[in-house]
Amino acid sequence: KRKMAYYQNKLKLALIGQSLFGQEVYTNLRKQGHKVVGVFTVPDKDGKADPLAVVAEKDGTPVFKFPRWRVKGKPIPEVVEAYKAVGAELNVMPFCSQFIPMNVIDFPKHGSIIYHPSILPRHRGASAINWTLIEGDKKAGFSIFWADDGLDTGPILLQKECAVEPNDTVDTLYNRFLFPEGIKAMVEAVQLIADGKAPKIPQSEEGASYEGIQKKSNAKVNMAQPTEVIHNFIRGHDKVPGAWVVIDGKPVTLYSSSMLSGSVPTGQPVEVEGVSQPGLIAKSGLILFGFDGKALQVKNLQFEDGKMIPASKYFSSEETASLDLTDNEKKMAEEIRVIWKGILSNVPVIDDTTDFFKSGAASMDVVRLVEEVKQKCGGVQLQNEDVYMATTFQSFIQMFVRRLRGEDQEEELVIDYVTKDVNNMTVKMPYQCFINGKFEDAEDGKTYNTVNPTDGSVICKVSYASVADVDRAVSAAKEAFDNGPWGKMNPRDRGRLLYSLADLMEEHQEELATIETIDSGAVYTLALKTHVGMSIQTFRYFAGWCDKIQVVQRYPSVSVCAIVIPWNYPLMMLAWKSAACLAAGNTLVLKPAQVTPLTALKFAELTVKAGIPKGVINIVPGSGGLVGQRMSDHPDIRKLGFTGSTPIGKQIMKSCAVSNLKKVSLELGGKSPLIIFSDCDMDKAVRMGMSSVYFNKGENCIAAGRLFVEESIHDEYIRRVVEEIKKMKIGDPLDRSTDHGPQNHKAHLDKLVEYCEIGVKERATLVYGGRQVDRPGFFMEPTVFTDVEDHMFIAKEESFGPVMVVSKFKDGDVDGVLSRANNTEFGLASGVFTRDINKAMYVSERLEAGTVFVNTYNKTDVAAPFGGFKQSGFGKDLGEEALHEYLRTKAVTVEY
Repeated sequence: KRKMAYYQNKLKLALIGQSLFGQEVYTNLRKQGHKVVGVFTVPDKDGKADPLAVVAEKDGTPVFKFPRWRVKGKPIPEVVEAYKAVGAELNVMPFCSQFIPMNVIDFPKHGSIIYHPSILPRHRGASAINWTLIEGDKKAGFSIFWADDGLDTGPILLQKECAVEPNDTVDTLYNRFLFPEGIKAMVEAVQLIADGKAPKIPQSEEGASYEGIQKKSNAKVNMAQPTEVIHNFIRGHDKVPGAWVVIDGKPVTLYSSSMLSGSVPTGQPVEVEGVSQPGLIAKSGLILFGFDGKALQVKNLQFEDGKMIPASKYFSSEETASLDLTDNEKKMAEEIRVIWKGILSNVPVIDDTTDFFKSGAASMDVVRLVEEVKQKCGGVQLQNEDVYMATTFQSFIQMFVRRLRGEDQEEELVIDYVTKDVNNMTVKMPYQCFINGKFEDAEDGKTYNTVNPTDGSVICKVSYASVADVDRAVSAAKEAFDNGPWGKMNPRDRGRLLYSLADLMEEHQEELATIETIDSGAVYTLALKTHVGMSIQTFRYFAGWCDKIQVVQRYPSVSVCAIVIPWNYPLMMLAWKSAACLAAGNTLVLKPAQVTPLTALKFAELTVKAGIPKGVINIVPGSGGLVGQRMSDHPDIRKLGFTGSTPIGKQIMKSCAVSNLKKVSLELGGKSPLIIFSDCDMDKAVRMGMSSVYFNKGENCIAAGRLFVEESIHDEYIRRVVEEIKKMKIGDPLDRSTDHGPQNHKAHLDKLVEYCEIGVKERATLVYGGRQVDRPGFFMEPTVFTDVEDHMFIAKEESFGPVMVVSKFKDGDVDGVLSRANNTEFGLASGVFTRDINKAMYVSERLEAGTVFVNTYNKTDVAAPFGGFKQSGFGKDLGEEALHEYLRTKAVTVEY
């Protein structure tokens, strides 16, 4: 019943308009059952009828082609009478470019409705789409309104809007939204009128604007403006009427503008009238600068004779060699010739020299040509720009065949992924070395297995870098620093790229966390929040520093840096060191831990997508003894950052000194003391004390390696800790309810078991755990030792696993426990729990460690410097101080 009622409400319509838009509105209104009693459009041009006229004539609908409706402002009587004779109940005016008299507008029972491509009352007038872009509006849209005697001032019937994308042009905005959604809305509006439900909302004058028609004569670009304003002006005229500048004394029209977010590429200078600095012809196009020093890129240029070329070929004089076509390609060429003939119906013969535009084609004919070729010729992807750049039939066919063969595609990053269906997703993992912007096998073809610690299975084979691979990576990094754009680019642009990289990491955070989990055994929820989450925060923090280093502190970059990271936080350790290194303008070669290389290689893929120039970041998986040693020895590396064990740190420092006295920062082992006084918040001390040891399965450089618990609360504290341990779920780290996942690799698990055996032999009391869990994979029970004396091995040496080592201290003996806590060669972190703020401050001032936690633990922040004292190393990650590790201070004295 509802459907029958719907079809009862139909109207007799007069369509006044033109173009493909008018044609589509006409066709869709007829499909809805409305009767079009007359079509009023423009006369034929160069023997070609308007698309609206073509389709209406085929249907037998009366078609009127009036060149004008008024003379000297007065209606032409015979035109008006011809219109009235059709007996329309409503005038529908899609893409109407003529001035229609008010006695025509008001004649039908329901009046007239018009489509306008802006969100009225903003941008009244004929160039609304242009001005939406020129003015930098964040939203575009269209209005369907009731015509009155004003200029786009009538009451609103309906409006729709969309976001304006950063590089939208008139074409893209029209084709993506204004055209398809506008057609639907015109049909919807007519049905609302037929059903008696159409509103008439008076336009507000608030926010109203009217801008003049944009013509070629007033589309010259004023280059003495901010770059984004120039970009908006260019895209606001693309393709019609075309913004232009004077290059080498000649007018040149600019198409396909985009803001340059990355580095300014190298290029050949070109003289552009009115610019603050010369333009550049680069491989990517024409680079132009506004007075703010930022850059934009123009892809295509058009000369006065109509010829369009890629901007990158401005200085190129040689012609591209003509292709010999295969029989199949010749057949396609003839099919395309038929398409050209259908569009250029006024041209007797389409030969090789026929020019598409000189033969009378307009911008909407470009859309038709592109779509017909796509449809009839195997789905070859063409863009409107392709037609403008190949205007003759012969050049179009040559362009088409090159596109068909794939000969004109830009080089893309080739990645031979290993894929896994895991954690309800398909993860795609690169596994090769990443050198100079490309993934490639190690030079000698060697690989090794990276293993999932949850079950011991092999995830994939990873390229095993050789010394030659390290040398190639260093050469790429040095070339990128010395001659590439990274160190020379505007620091703000460098920051933009790092922000973009952080955004991509966030976009892929579930995939990164899943890879981290299967490769390192991290519990997924922790990997998502900390391993990946803090990595993203770190890049965002240092991205913000980029434009504040040279401006405020004026430190020069170091040059090529090497970074060697451990296996406990594979991505986060990469971020802690790389972000500061890159923000400072350096290039880098990074060695991930041999057992956990996969998130580093996935990160490399994201750097390419973010637009980081090639050679800036290089990833070489492999062994420390080979890859790490070569980095320490390499004469072209000027800084090395390392996180790992103290013995390896000493070896690295020695090699760096002997090679070229390269700058070193070391974050090494720890045996961090946590002092728990009897006046603590016991619930919090138990919870945080457990976290201080078992966080990330104890594979934590700042883990509390030894707890000192005041005697009066010692037994209760241990009892409550053990109760909580028994509640912990040990299992698959991808299970969201898991508390405790596997140790990272088998060799480490064996060392932990041996560590606990030593504790038992030393007569420390094993209260809980100390064993490998009897299940597939590398699982270790959370373990608690008490009665640990200062001379014991487990009191001095780091376990780097889930082993809580507890010693008593006498009630009230603050200085005594401080002395015991500091009696270690390590000094990475420490902690104290007490409700007495004076005691807390007294103890924190005297603890010999780079980080002190008070009534909390593991609360690191990207803005807080992190690093150790004594044999826990020197130098800082995170915070402003981390930048100093990757910069040099220079004093310059000048006498005038």
